[in-house]
Amino acid sequence: MSRIAATFAALKSAHKTGLVTFITAGDPAPELTVPLMHAMVAGGADILELGVPFSDPMAEGPVIQRACERALKFHIGLKDVFEFVRQFRLTDNTTPVVLMGYANPIERIGIKGFVDAASSAGADGAIVVDYPPEECEEFAAAMRAADLDLIFLLAPTSTPERIAQVARVGGGFSYYVSLKGVTGAGTIDTADVARRVAAIREHVKLPIGVGFGIRDGATARAVAQVADAVVIGSRIIQELENTPPEHACAAVQAFVSGIREALDAP
Repeated sequence: MSRIAATFAALKSAHKTGLVTFITAGDPAPELTVPLMHAMVAGGADILELGVPFSDPMAEGPVIQRACERALKFHIGLKDVFEFVRQFRLTDNTTPVVLMGYANPIERIGIKGFVDAASSAGADGAIVVDYPPEECEEFAAAMRAADLDLIFLLAPTSTPERIAQVARVGGGFSYYVSLKGVTGAGTIDTADVARRVAAIREHVKLPIGVGFGIRDGATARAVAQVADAVVIGSRIIQELENTPPEHACAAVQAFVSGIREALDAP
């Protein structure tokens, strides 16, 4: 059983909602990436998403765009991201790590190169925003062969045909984007999320995580009523932007702990 599957099985057994947290690798400084990963776990994160810095992150709002720009000033690339995962695995062999990014860096090293490096580093899966599920059967098969999960985004505009394709080729969990737009924009209509997630579950048997717009414990708790996991990214990046580097880990751990407490409250 993969780390992601084992994590969701444990959460289901404990009647808990998963907490998936995101940071951009290399932001606000490369030496903080691995400590921040551990801080999120200490705060109660169940799965980590580690963003691969990219010059044109089309799905991201201004907050994560700025994080990518800061990381790119340190010349952080895919090889550095693999090394961060490898360092994290020296002391945490349990928490799943999902790499989130775009196709271009993968195309540069090739599917085999990416899969081999991700597996060797200790990653558990990937979200590639601009890989349509209809056009990446080969990539999905290569990921499955290496026991890696290829996770796809679904949106309010996703057709039944797109959802069915994700059900065929996706692994780990399905990521429902709760807003029409970029990360960190707008507020969530939880009633609409409930309807959309119910429709997705007619096709997709994987756990469903919901993200893009969860900014506080109250919203996380509301979404948790219909989702298997909540995903928070932009709000954590804002915490980093508003905190001196020497206090970054403590601030992120405290924020994640607050979300965890909200999710677990009776």
